[in-house]
Amino acid sequence: MKGKIAIEHLTKAFYKKQGSVTALDDISMTINEGEFVCIVGPSGCGKTTLLRILAGLEQPSVGEFNIATDHEDRPLQSMVFQERGVIPWLTVEENVAFGLKMRRLPKKLIEERTKYYLEKTGLEKFSKLYPRELSGGMKQRVSIARAFANDPEILLMDEPFAALDEQNKFILQEELLSIWSETKKTVLFITHSIDEALLLSDRILLMSSQPGKIIKEIKVTTPRPRTIEDIRKDPDMAQQFIEVWKHLQREVQQSREQKA
Repeated sequence: MKGKIAIEHLTKAFYKKQGSVTALDDISMTINEGEFVCIVGPSGCGKTTLLRILAGLEQPSVGEFNIATDHEDRPLQSMVFQERGVIPWLTVEENVAFGLKMRRLPKKLIEERTKYYLEKTGLEKFSKLYPRELSGGMKQRVSIARAFANDPEILLMDEPFAALDEQNKFILQEELLSIWSETKKTVLFITHSIDEALLLSDRILLMSSQPGKIIKEIKVTTPRPRTIEDIRKDPDMAQQFIEVWKHLQREVQQSREQKA
């Protein structure tokens, strides 16, 4: 298998007393080194399950995947969740440094890398605060800083900005892209927002309703850096928006018909 992330014929079924539910069905895809790829699909299509498998939190029922490793001392992945991603009894600074300390890296390196990502995410003034003292947007900054500071092979992000207001969402999207443009981490990002997918990604993978399959790929070729204004006024991006929107409409309708 080639690519930074390579998935071949991956299927995931959950078994219960009443029977089984297939969450993912025959997923195959390749994500290259340094790509930013967004996954868009209707609720319940298995997007989060796919990320959890890549993170080692779930096991596939069938199929396999591989994350290419360039540095043996790096963690394979870091995952940023929609919420509850910070450790409540640690300060902001301790949260950002947590992964580095768990890897027992040299103290000076931990301090330098923690300080760098606190500054990159605008958290340096809040480094001694605890999560209960932070807004939702600030907590997500902590999660993003910790994920990048840990220097993983890949970054998995599960709707990290979904719970934020529009203003905070735009700010964090810009900050995320700024850090990504420097690090060129391979990112797999789940979102329900079409605007967000067009703003962030090199490619958008469209998933079907349950059982989740990848049924289409859209390449976003508009040059970076992009802005929301670019997305909403550029005719090509407007057409891509409509394409994704119609896809979601079809899949939601099919899902309702299957349940009826």
